[in-house]
Amino acid sequence: MNHAIRIHAHGGPEKLVWEEVPLPDPKPGEVRVRHRAVGLNFIDVYFRTGLYKVPSLPATIGMEGAGVVEAVGEGVTEFKPGDRVAYAGALGAYAEARCLPADRLVKLPDGIDFVQAAAMMLQGMTAQYLLRRTYKVQKGDTILVHAAAGGVGLILCQWAKHLGATVIGVVSTPEKAEIAKAHGAAHVVLTGENLPQRVKEITGGAMVPVVYDSVGRDTFLTSLDCLRPLGLMVSYGNASGPVSIPDLGILAAKGSLYVTRPTLNTYTASRADLLATAQELFDVVLSGAVKIRVNQTFPLKDAAEAHRALEGRKTTGSTVLLP
Repeated sequence: MNHAIRIHAHGGPEKLVWEEVPLPDPKPGEVRVRHRAVGLNFIDVYFRTGLYKVPSLPATIGMEGAGVVEAVGEGVTEFKPGDRVAYAGALGAYAEARCLPADRLVKLPDGIDFVQAAAMMLQGMTAQYLLRRTYKVQKGDTILVHAAAGGVGLILCQWAKHLGATVIGVVSTPEKAEIAKAHGAAHVVLTGENLPQRVKEITGGAMVPVVYDSVGRDTFLTSLDCLRPLGLMVSYGNASGPVSIPDLGILAAKGSLYVTRPTLNTYTASRADLLATAQELFDVVLSGAVKIRVNQTFPLKDAAEAHRALEGRKTTGSTVLLP
């Protein structure tokens, strides 16, 4: 018996349907995983609405999970039945069990449980590449983080503070401001405030070398105004809608700025990069420098309710779906 949440058409949360689906044997190079926990991420909304394309309909969405290896396909030597594993970036996680390529899985260290793992693989590895590779945050840097009380945001705040940086976090409510401060944000700005002016005050006019922005359309131009000359705008999500730059000349006018739109899949495309990214995440969590906050859980069959909470900005930290 295997159930999954599938979409038969794009649209609102009501399009998420809990139904029985077949459970195939793993093909050569694949592993079958029985999920113990599944992560909820904003990218799941993009696939549900059709902003991001699924290969075909009906489709099982979801990008990360943690569980136990049930069976391995021909040629798989790195994993065996009973292994505790986790993954991110492989579409199809909203299921009780699934098959996926073995080279996308990582083994879980003893100190990290399934719920933690499902909450941190996508968001935590995203934070790793953003802070350590897209822009290598240095001790003494002041950086700007949008959605600072969200899943990736709370990890960014803690990890950046651990690296010796000063974090300016942007949040939507006073309650979220307190959460961001408790997780390493030195300064918090509420949406609706004049963000470039506040950044100017906080930095003594220097502005910031990098902005991490997962909000997208609503914040993009404001974010550019917070950067110092030659600064880097990292647009890694579009919760408010996709970004379009009408004229590249705007980057020249605002100080020869750089813009990137990175994805986790690119940064973890090679097996070596995936393992190194996951290992650095596990190390920083096991050390206690970064705590993974699972502030909401929902039964997997109630994924629609979880999507409503996420889109309604009612969640903080990470949310996990339990099969």
